[in-house]
Amino acid sequence: MIVIIFGVSGAGKTTAGRLLARELGWRFIEADDFHPAANIEKMRSGHPLTDKDRWPWLEQLRQQIERSLSAGENTVLACSALKRVYRDHLRVSDEEKFVFLRGDYAVVEKQLHNRKRHFMNAALLQSQFDDLEEPQPDEKVLTIELGRTPENIVERIKAKLNLHGSG
Repeated sequence: MIVIIFGVSGAGKTTAGRLLARELGWRFIEADDFHPAANIEKMRSGHPLTDKDRWPWLEQLRQQIERSLSAGENTVLACSALKRVYRDHLRVSDEEKFVFLRGDYAVVEKQLHNRKRHFMNAALLQSQFDDLEEPQPDEKVLTIELGRTPENIVERIKAKLNLHGSG
């Protein structure tokens, strides 16, 4: 199974994803690690990515998802996946579960400013919200509201998806 935790930058995808993977004994993948240097520099300098920037990155993530699934490797992936077309591209199997971390601008902005050592320029938060297409009911996405501790978020994910450690 693959659990894809998505949302805007600063929503807590990596924190919740790492914690969930650790508790389940699963592999954790950080989608940011797949960005080419040019994308990272663009974001660091305060310029939002375009669809053209994102597609090669999304394709690499899709290939990683396919590899994990074919290897039978349970994985948690932290990925922005802001637009439905991105999520549709990443959705290659019923063995994937999408979890949306939703919060309003003020909550996410506070979390983003508390984050250390990340390349994402906080000035880009509005562009993330501008690009965000919240999931529709037919996408079968679990939505978790922010404003909880990472531990509480992970407990809600595990309970709603009926997840138990399975190495």
